[in-house]
Amino acid sequence: MRSPDSLRAAGFGLALGVFALDRGIKALVAGPLNLQAISVIKLLPFFDLRWTENYGVSYGMFTADSSETKLALLAMTGLIALGVAVWMLRERVLGDILALALVLGGALGNIYDRYTRGYVIDYADLHIGQWRPFLIFNLADAAITLGVLILLARSLLSREKPAEAADADNDTAPDTGTETV
Repeated sequence: MRSPDSLRAAGFGLALGVFALDRGIKALVAGPLNLQAISVIKLLPFFDLRWTENYGVSYGMFTADSSETKLALLAMTGLIALGVAVWMLRERVLGDILALALVLGGALGNIYDRYTRGYVIDYADLHIGQWRPFLIFNLADAAITLGVLILLARSLLSREKPAEAADADNDTAPDTGTETV
């Protein structure tokens, strides 16, 4: 069995990997592919690369259109990422550490964009004809979503036995015929 410290190190390594991959893809679409000028690259009948500048958070909520709101949004997302990092440091279960690492790596990727550009680059356009089940997103968004879904699934499917039930189980232990006074 691996120590909690080695599990956490693996988690921070995964977070760094997600951040690096996100940065690499965004550099590719902003640089050599010049997606900003082209606007759309059709890859598959159901998937395009489409340049979008997201000035808000999920689903464009909390749009930051002034320098004050951009700073507030940056501070808020930074505090959330810090909270996730602290949670990861306290966690001992590999599944939860890896899920938190996905959230942290994705958050750092989007925070980097928001800090350097003032917006987050979104480029992944998944669609069926004209119907889009998701807004245009990026790898960081996908990592955050996957991490949150894993955390939710783990919390719903792996509930610990409540302390009261554990005590009740101990009270119903078989009688051995000896009594202590």
